[in-house]
Amino acid sequence: MLPAAEAEAKILALVSPPTETEQVPLDAALGRILAQAIPSPLDFPHWDNSAMDGYAVRHADVQGASAENPVALALTETIPAGRSPTQSVGPGQAARILTGSMLPTGADTIVMQEVTQREGEQVLVLEAPEPQQFVRHRGSFCRAGDSLMQAGLPIGGPELAVLASAQCVQVPVFPRPQVAILSTGDELVMPDEPLQPGQIVDSNQYALTALVRQAGAIPVTMGIVPDQPQALRAAIQTALAQADVIVSSGGVSVGDYDYVDKILAELGATLHIRSVAVKPGKPLTVATFPAQRGVEPIYFGLPGNPVSALVTFWRFVVPALRKRSGLATGWEPGFVQAVTRQALKAGGQRETYLWGRLTSTPNGYEFELASGGHNSGNLINLAGTNALAVVPVGTTRINAHTTIQVMPVSMLVS
Repeated sequence: MLPAAEAEAKILALVSPPTETEQVPLDAALGRILAQAIPSPLDFPHWDNSAMDGYAVRHADVQGASAENPVALALTETIPAGRSPTQSVGPGQAARILTGSMLPTGADTIVMQEVTQREGEQVLVLEAPEPQQFVRHRGSFCRAGDSLMQAGLPIGGPELAVLASAQCVQVPVFPRPQVAILSTGDELVMPDEPLQPGQIVDSNQYALTALVRQAGAIPVTMGIVPDQPQALRAAIQTALAQADVIVSSGGVSVGDYDYVDKILAELGATLHIRSVAVKPGKPLTVATFPAQRGVEPIYFGLPGNPVSALVTFWRFVVPALRKRSGLATGWEPGFVQAVTRQALKAGGQRETYLWGRLTSTPNGYEFELASGGHNSGNLINLAGTNALAVVPVGTTRINAHTTIQVMPVSMLVS
């Protein structure tokens, strides 16, 4: 059994980032990964402009202004945002200016309106400004030709704003990973089928499909595959033809009907991992196939027990999907420190993950252990989970109110 950190490092070393790119419209780029650096076509700001509502002046004219000795300046024009100035500002003059408006020639400083007094066609300046005050100079944020964003960046709201400002209406992104999902087992039935004695509803396919989609990849559902070598071989071959990541659940332990590893080897795959020292989720197969369509497909054979399937997906598959998606950094799971509200118990032989809810409090994060039994077959108390508490190898008990390591598995931290 490989330790969790060693298994994670091995998996990430097996995953190659994408090489192909595609163009999508700006309004379809949310959640995608930028595939190329974006050079700025413009200076930002595009021109000298005002950061305040006030008056554009020459600093030399107002450097001695005060409430006791105001400086009177003649108004030349009002410059609304979006309009170019029509006149220069000369000695003894000022232009009314609004936030974002272009700075007129001759002016070098903005006096905010709160320290002025308007009197007809002139303005009294009641306080001396600093030189260049409230002037945003052309190119001070970014020069034309400079890089606005680097490849490998996830595109969110701020990134869309930058791309829009740069008039980038077609965005180069990496293709989303295609992830084939299949469930193995003669005992499995779909949720809409009558449940016979000994049968189990296939919940894994629904959970894994959702988690693949949340990870930014495209799920390709393959349905239920019976415990028959020929059927499993055909399903994996079909998956290889249309996906570069394959995730199966079940069939990777040491039972009489666990055929996954054998079939993978027969199909020419290289098996890199057979089990990991975690609980739940010890049986984990990770294999790679020779390159197809320019990509070396990677196979994850997850345990069939529902909790084990989800825990191993969160711990090991999500980082691989992040790297395969084209993210430049941040593939690894994130861990935070939290105080556990309950005592945590484990066997001690393997790194143990206990599920529950991570809550943000004024004093930091706290972890609430899910009620009920914590075993790999109890899917029911997994509802509401947003984090996994980590009990290290060699530890059998962590007392309540102790600081622990927690792995968030959802962005929805209450």
